Amino acid sequence: MDVVIAARGAGVKRRRGRRRLQPARARVKKTGMTGRSILITGCSSGIGLDAARTLRARGWRVFASCRKEEDCARLRAEGFESPRLDYADEASIAQAVAEMAEATGGRIDALFNNGAFACPALVEDLPRGALREIFEVNLFGWHDLTRQVIPHMRARGQGRIVQCSSVLGLVALGWRGAYVSTKFALEGLTDALRIEMRGTGIHVSLIEPGPITTRIRENARAPFERWIDWEGAARAEEYRTKLRPRLYGEYRRDRFELPPSAVTARLIHALEAQRPKPRYHVTTPTLLMAVLRRILPVRALDRVLARA
Repeated sequence: MDVVIAARGAGVKRRRGRRRLQPARARVKKTGMTGRSILITGCSSGIGLDAARTLRARGWRVFASCRKEEDCARLRAEGFESPRLDYADEASIAQAVAEMAEATGGRIDALFNNGAFACPALVEDLPRGALREIFEVNLFGWHDLTRQVIPHMRARGQGRIVQCSSVLGLVALGWRGAYVSTKFALEGLTDALRIEMRGTGIHVSLIEPGPITTRIRENARAPFERWIDWEGAARAEEYRTKLRPRLYGEYRRDRFELPPSAVTARLIHALEAQRPKPRYHVTTPTLLMAVLRRILPVRALDRVLARA
């Protein structure tokens, strides 16, 4: 059991029990933040945009990157430094890091890898090209960017690397196999990196959100149309009655869905706490699945997930 330490008056009270992470805005003192710099990816909307605006308000110098130049221009109009960064474009990754390093005198205090996309389909209908494309963006690009910022952090003896994973990095759901596979791979790669960074002053954390209000469903339409021959699939009727209405129908909030600020709250703790957590679970489904995958036999968990 974790030990929770809470200040009360002039004294300190200790109690044993399960540690609950309070909202980071309340728990982490805003001290010494001015001048610290962070590179955030996927800032055109959703989690990345909320994180960029909130961290800037807390005194961080935010480099809010986007894949499209028009989105970067919109953020520059808000006053952000916004390099174009496309995970599928190695040159843009190197250029974004170089721009930030030049602007800060080589100081890159933190990285928040966030940009990703989904390609919904049954696993049996995923062509090799679809998997290659999604891994290029959701994993290889993240790894490339992370490798390029580490030398800047190592030079100063400190840094924070935060990866936005998912509840789908803990458990798998049907129709999401491509996305699930990238998040499972990310979890393993990040765990290894965290172990390897021990003693360097560089802290590595995973944030694992469940349903968050973003544009991921809308953004999944293009890869679905590009890669999935659903009408020629053996289970075409299931695509017609299950997947397509959800993908193209009127947006409806999922049960337990939270706004992007729920992720930003955990991000703040990962960036500013003296001892950041290795993992941050966000939303009730993530907390539930983290428990169920430990206590249920595989077939019992499969039955639960098949109904999700």
